[in-house]
Amino acid sequence: MRLNIDDTFNKELPSDSNLNNSRRQVLEACYSFVTPRIPSTPQLLHVSEEMLNAIGLSEKDKLSKEFINVFSGSTVLENTKPYAMCYGGHQFGNWAGQLGDGRAINLAEVVHNNTRWALQLKGSGETPYSRSADGLAVLRSSIREHLCSEAMFHLGVPTTRSLSLMLTGDDVLRDVMYDGNPAYEKGAVVCRVANTFIRFGNFQIFAARQDVKNLKLLTDYTIRHFYPEIKKQGKEAYIAFFKAVTERTLDMIVHWQRVGFVHGVMNTDNFSILGQTIDYGPYGWLEGFDHNWTPNTTDKDYKRYRFGNQPQIGLWNLLQLGNALYPLIEEVKPLQEILDGYSKAFPLHYLNMMRKKLGLQKQEKDDSLLIQKLEKTLQLSETDMTIFFRNLCNIQKGFKIDDIDILLEVIKEAFYDDVINEKVILEWKDWFDQYLKRLKKEELTDEERSEEMNKVNPKYVLRNYMAQLAIDKSNDGDHALIDELYTMLKKPYDEQPQYQKWFAKRPEWARHKVGCSMLSCSS
Repeated sequence: MRLNIDDTFNKELPSDSNLNNSRRQVLEACYSFVTPRIPSTPQLLHVSEEMLNAIGLSEKDKLSKEFINVFSGSTVLENTKPYAMCYGGHQFGNWAGQLGDGRAINLAEVVHNNTRWALQLKGSGETPYSRSADGLAVLRSSIREHLCSEAMFHLGVPTTRSLSLMLTGDDVLRDVMYDGNPAYEKGAVVCRVANTFIRFGNFQIFAARQDVKNLKLLTDYTIRHFYPEIKKQGKEAYIAFFKAVTERTLDMIVHWQRVGFVHGVMNTDNFSILGQTIDYGPYGWLEGFDHNWTPNTTDKDYKRYRFGNQPQIGLWNLLQLGNALYPLIEEVKPLQEILDGYSKAFPLHYLNMMRKKLGLQKQEKDDSLLIQKLEKTLQLSETDMTIFFRNLCNIQKGFKIDDIDILLEVIKEAFYDDVINEKVILEWKDWFDQYLKRLKKEELTDEERSEEMNKVNPKYVLRNYMAQLAIDKSNDGDHALIDELYTMLKKPYDEQPQYQKWFAKRPEWARHKVGCSMLSCSS
């Protein structure tokens, strides 16, 4: 097994001088060297062929003992020095101080086809940043992360990726719902892959400690390797850097809203400096369209990270990053202008995204009112977001508003309620009246519009109950459903009739089942 190793983070940036793997505050360092915990009996459950090829490996490599050893943490790659990153962050709006890679260990950086990939094991043991935890991960959360990382990529959402999923052969004690009932679960390790795992929090920790020297070193490193298009120098470079990160973050969140993805834990330490979705914990996809829904049990009371608040939290997190970069810029005005630009740009990007979901190519001044009316109507009764938008493409320009039964027939598969009351039907009739009039202004044929809508409205997403079914089967030793879902989710916009059973609303049995509705951060 040959990898083109080209480490930079742990060669160009300052390391922790203390080589002991003990929980502590790490000062004036970007990372600490640490060796992964050796699992007792590692077993490979699944590999992403795309990521295998992306880092320069083959099908033959994945079958080797060396592959299992390296990506389970049993063996350290030759001439590499694994490490855990030091960073801080705001958790649920409160500064938490030092956090860091508590259960993630970076193995190495690989360059293949002119692309740099950082390889990171999640669940491979304690680090200096583990605090009171054990640094391990369980099978259920590892399956969710492995499948979702790859599913998001194929949905067109900026994201980190996943190379492999393995059982460790060790049991891990976890309190799933934090209710005082811990139990042993199967341990697992995921090899996460990204261009870099640098987060907002990497900058925040230095700013909080007034360590401007290392803040500058980290920022210069990040620009040099991941924003090479920035040719400016000094504070002008840092302003351009902040602007670029802001634009990427905005783009990522627009994509989240497009597919109905809810991150669940939008802490600043969970925000990638590349605008990629990172840290798949208690995430979820909207079942019933609801701006107030959050998948996170920890957030159920205040709903800070609810679906409808994700754009605003993105802005809040960017404000914290701006504060962290301020010591390098020492001017508020350019930072504030960039943040104001986000506030102005997001509604426009969202409007254009929703136009595409509705099959509207022209820009009419009343489109925002049409969309607002739709979102309000969608919430009058429990209506599945994915199914609604996917089936909406079957509306034809020639339909008449008097044929409300025909119009409702197109979307009724999305309704969780078997019977929709008259008041709700009247609201749908009013919206369809506006929508049909708007469609008549479009030049595309019904078939052409349908084709365009199906490019942005997925048919298949990784609903929580689907992931839970794969988890339950895998806990019983049957891992086939992991591959079935992985294969299906590689083509989420295609009809794929062989997978039609997955184009369905959440089953009623899953409404309140642990893992199918809300989830905790426990993994």
